[in-house]
Amino acid sequence: MRILIACEESQTVCKEVRRLGHEAYSCDIQECSGGHPEWHIQDDVLKHLDDGWDLMIAHPPCTYLSRAGARWLHQGGKINQERYKKGIEAKEFFLKLINADIPRIAIENPTPLKIYQLPKHTQAIQPYMFGHPFSKRTLLWLKNLPELKTTELIKIYSPFLPSNTGGKKRGQKYKIKGVVRDPKETSKTFQGIAKAMAEQWNKPEVAQRDLSQNNKKEVRHSSH
Repeated sequence: MRILIACEESQTVCKEVRRLGHEAYSCDIQECSGGHPEWHIQDDVLKHLDDGWDLMIAHPPCTYLSRAGARWLHQGGKINQERYKKGIEAKEFFLKLINADIPRIAIENPTPLKIYQLPKHTQAIQPYMFGHPFSKRTLLWLKNLPELKTTELIKIYSPFLPSNTGGKKRGQKYKIKGVVRDPKETSKTFQGIAKAMAEQWNKPEVAQRDLSQNNKKEVRHSSH
């Protein structure tokens, strides 16, 4: 299969899919850090959605959509209009990905703010379901793909992200279990999840699942 890994510079998912023999490419406006520039398209992914893909796994930017950013959107009882506008732009990008003319689509993001009214997600997963001793709730929006099955359940785990997000906003770094986490590392897909995506979504005949009740119906913009 030809597989597009959208908004991925780490190439974590791309390398797992390549390991299974598929023609996969990561795509991001940043240079790749995964060591395989020959598998990387450094460009706006929207320019490449019609390049004949069988599957797209996308990780769109979540900075302005994530519920973790609620404290900066709502300030002094008012909505920060500049940040709200950036959130709307992020939503538009999300919708262009989810409505792309690609047979199978998976989009990964954290829990979004309700104000942006993103379409209902298909599944919620955690790193501890895939062999990592951490919690970090992640949502999946799936089109013609089955839900991911747990591969290795870890019963003892700790939060992956620090609760002091204000400090993170100021550029601080944190240590959790001896591992330093900066914003780029925070957004990187866990290896166990990447492996599950590659192995469970690697065949054209995978069981289908509708994103909404009608897969052919485009996801419409919600009113604000």
